[in-house]
Amino acid sequence: MSVVTEATSEPPLVRERHGRVELLRLNRERARNAIDGPTSIALGAALDDVAADDTVWAVVLTGTGDKAFSAGMDLKAFVSGQAGDIMSAEHGFANIARRRFAKPLIAAVNGVALAGGCEIVLSCDLVVAAEHAAFGIPEVKRGLVAAGGGLLRLHQRIPYAIALELALTGDTISARRAAELGLVNKVVPSGEVVQAALSLAERICENAPLAVRASKEIMRRSVGLSEQAAWEMNAELIAPILTGRDAIEGATAFAEKRAPVWTGT
Repeated sequence: MSVVTEATSEPPLVRERHGRVELLRLNRERARNAIDGPTSIALGAALDDVAADDTVWAVVLTGTGDKAFSAGMDLKAFVSGQAGDIMSAEHGFANIARRRFAKPLIAAVNGVALAGGCEIVLSCDLVVAAEHAAFGIPEVKRGLVAAGGGLLRLHQRIPYAIALELALTGDTISARRAAELGLVNKVVPSGEVVQAALSLAERICENAPLAVRASKEIMRRSVGLSEQAAWEMNAELIAPILTGRDAIEGATAFAEKRAPVWTGT
């Protein structure tokens, strides 16, 4: 949550291309990168764009500055009539919370990630955090609930009892504690968080893109399935990978002791 809004000519979202990785940066530093209508629309459009772009194999999402990844929903924007844009009917809060995004999505958490900001983090697959970052869903302190997926996802990423404690107290946890609990993959000095996330994305991009996406989808869909249903889903998603050109290329490159050249087919 945030009660800060601003008038600025700066774009609400900045995009940069780093090879096969797209960097998306929430760009409302004076509002602690809180999500208003234009920011939600811009993020949704960017994610739609990179999802359809075969030259993008992974995405890193971060915030401007070193204070906040995102403080969540801009409440002034919400009450001013921007609710429909902030809470997309199709993709949820910030056009990301309910989105099924096939490509690896990495959060580079450059500061606090609170309320909706934490829910954006939970919408990402992997998390790299600055040492001073903090995480929490403090909505109960304002008589609200974490409606953007925080109550659905946090207990899937960290132990249930701790997730419940955070939801009921509204307390925050540090980046180090979040890493100990399994929410954060890596903690780095504050000035290195974006580069560390890009490096992680580049390591992923060394692998066959369709195999990476299938691996992500299998793990995501296996949650809650019976063993039989999980095996059936596993076979369905693996079949086209095993018959693809990249599978042949991977085996051939291994035999020839060279780096594979992926085509994404």
